[in-house]
Amino acid sequence: MNFNTLLIATAALTATSAFAQDAVTYTVEQSFDDVTFGLESAILDEGLVIDSVSHVGEMLERTRADVGSDVVLYTNADVVSFCSATLSRQVMEADPMNIQFCPYDIFVMQRPESPSETTIGYRSFPEGPMKEVEALLDRIARAAVGKD
Repeated sequence: MNFNTLLIATAALTATSAFAQDAVTYTVEQSFDDVTFGLESAILDEGLVIDSVSHVGEMLERTRADVGSDVVLYTNADVVSFCSATLSRQVMEADPMNIQFCPYDIFVMQRPESPSETTIGYRSFPEGPMKEVEALLDRIARAAVGKD
């Protein structure tokens, strides 16, 4: 392997590791509706506004046959997007590239094989200023399911 190939491979692995994100999740024995209501309330309690709700589960179910699948992934699944002007400005002043993480998302899902359980979660963020956003997401997710 020549030096340039090694350099490119190392850079690719480093970039992949730097942006790899794991999900932080909480699974509870609560209804999907109760968790989504709790999530909306927790976001509003933080003084934030919900930008959008993506009904991912409905879309995947609606298009399941069209894409040739017979797998039911979710009984219910939504992604709620929102932002904080104050916190967003803070993290983007620290690094303008933090724009890539905005708006912030929290998902709620329920799987067919475990209908009495609902999972709420969010992507973790890289070390640095975005950890403050992650703390906000964790506070909201925990409040949504009564773990605060």
